[in-house]
Amino acid sequence: MRTVFLGLCLTLTGYAIGVAAPSPLDPVGVAPHIYELAFENDRVRVLNKTIRNGETPPIHSHPDRVIVYLNPCAWLIQNDDGSESMQSYKFGTPVWAPAETHGGTTSNVIQQCSVIEIELLE
Repeated sequence: MRTVFLGLCLTLTGYAIGVAAPSPLDPVGVAPHIYELAFENDRVRVLNKTIRNGETPPIHSHPDRVIVYLNPCAWLIQNDDGSESMQSYKFGTPVWAPAETHGGTTSNVIQQCSVIEIELLE
């Protein structure tokens, strides 16, 4: 009986550590120079993100989230046909972004861009 109890305790402890451990693709862990944790509870996680021209964020993942632009932001994007186009957002613009894994692409922003990303955890 004692062995079963000890085994159960070790299993639960391992599970708790695994649940609490950050993902290896967590943006705050892989790119702390870009992402900063502002707030977190069991339903949302709020990240401050600063996008600078010439930076290349490592591959990382996000759940579904809302992005709010804290200053006017504009950058050049490469289209599928090889042409470039400008993408821009005004101060305060909220944008829905589905869950994704991305990174590895060098930022081509016109000026430093600050955003808040509100990740949905449920």
